[in-house]
Amino acid sequence: MRRSLSPRFLSTALSGLVALGLLTGADTPKPATQWLARPSEAARIARIEQGLPAFSLPGEAPRRMSLQEWMALYEIPGVSIAVFDKGSLVWSKGYGVKHAGGNEPVTLDTVFQAASISKPVTALAAMHHAEKRKWSLDENINDKLVSWKLPDNEFTKDQKATLRRLLSHSAGTTVGGFRGYSPQAPFPTLHQVLNGESPANTAPVRVNVVPGTLTRYSGGGTLIVQQMLIDQLQKPFPQIMQETVLTPLGMKHSTFEHPLPKHLESLAASGTKSGGKTLEGRWAVHPELAAAGLWTTPTDLTRIALEVTKASKGQSQRVVSKAMAQQMLTRQSESFGIGFLRRKDQPWFGHSGGNQGYRCVFVTFPEPGSGIAIMTNSDDGTFLFDRLIVSAAAEYGWKGYTADPETTSFTADMILRLKGADAAIAWFTAHKNTATDKDAPTAEVLNTLGYSLLSKDRVPDALKLFEANVALFPQDANAHDSLGEAYALAGRKDDAIRGYKKSLELNPKNENAVKQLKDLGAPAAK
Repeated sequence: MRRSLSPRFLSTALSGLVALGLLTGADTPKPATQWLARPSEAARIARIEQGLPAFSLPGEAPRRMSLQEWMALYEIPGVSIAVFDKGSLVWSKGYGVKHAGGNEPVTLDTVFQAASISKPVTALAAMHHAEKRKWSLDENINDKLVSWKLPDNEFTKDQKATLRRLLSHSAGTTVGGFRGYSPQAPFPTLHQVLNGESPANTAPVRVNVVPGTLTRYSGGGTLIVQQMLIDQLQKPFPQIMQETVLTPLGMKHSTFEHPLPKHLESLAASGTKSGGKTLEGRWAVHPELAAAGLWTTPTDLTRIALEVTKASKGQSQRVVSKAMAQQMLTRQSESFGIGFLRRKDQPWFGHSGGNQGYRCVFVTFPEPGSGIAIMTNSDDGTFLFDRLIVSAAAEYGWKGYTADPETTSFTADMILRLKGADAAIAWFTAHKNTATDKDAPTAEVLNTLGYSLLSKDRVPDALKLFEANVALFPQDANAHDSLGEAYALAGRKDDAIRGYKKSLELNPKNENAVKQLKDLGAPAAK
């Protein structure tokens, strides 16, 4: 059964006036793929593209690859980047293409799904109206909900879900994320999502931990805030966001509308699966607007980052006051302010996002007013983030960002991509027998790599990884479950049945194995 490893959270120059026109929607002869605040930025861009951190394979000298080479390695069709420094946007650039296998370039107005970056943008709107209408951040959210109520239970007897807790992922609410819906299929209303009612494909949003006692990421909690804003303002959510944040900040290439309006489809990059295949229907629809619905560009995201930074210094009040911006950037829970990721002892704030076929991130260093926004149309876009952020930080002298170290999963994946399945298995086996640190190999590593090969229709190589996994981790029920799935895809029915039965023997609660055995016409009993 598939389980994803959790990644870290991480042309021609135009004249200033022409470039400003591009960013504000003026007509131009053709779309631009690059904008520079000054000609000298071109050299800095080139150094960032070429200066991504090197990596090391066991027994080999460190290797260094350019951004374009990393994109090719991970089969990422398109990337869009915007960098701001000392309070101003300094450059934006598009790389690659909008659709896998196509030739239409990513340009400055190409829009991507921002996924969970929708959450801090929603938080900004919620804080604007909290100030304007004098809502308490610490009152029971049910006091502000009208058309729907969060059911009370034993967990909310003494402590309540509040606006502050919902936006700092500490309200005890369920449902972490959302996989979206096919553009051709029915999709649910907000009430249906909150209640887990058909055609919603997620569970009901409920409180199952005492509010205020645990930090646990919950997209479901952000949807409660969406419902509260709708109930209080009596307007559609996209209109609320347009009037409160997008228009005031000049985010002319951004919208919370889902499905994406027809007149904007030509601007959209198509989502891409790991392995380079375009999503069916080009992208998923996300009615969970506050948590995952924003379409935008990196340039527009810089407007969010710069506004919050300026507001926190008392230099702007277009959306929130200085006091409120400072609250938003103050840790309210283990790793979040209000809407924004705020890690302990780290100077930067930001957020990342991942919907089907899209990965994105922005990181802001508030003291210099600098940072970077990156958007990609690939499930593998995350693999670029740390390298790009570190390279940009080195070029501009930003302090305080540390990339995650190379892990077992990274090394195994790189060996698989560069040397093949047999080499990856050999290294992984040897490493398992010698590693003693916290990064010791787990069954999840080969399991994830096996599914990455299945996504590329490389079934024989995937089988090698899944078979090695059960040999190395014979007591791991999920490893046997995944091997059963690979055998079924390979047409090896009897082997698939044995794999699922072994998984069920190790984990009698494995409902997936029961279902698959039924579909294969085999009894679930051992």
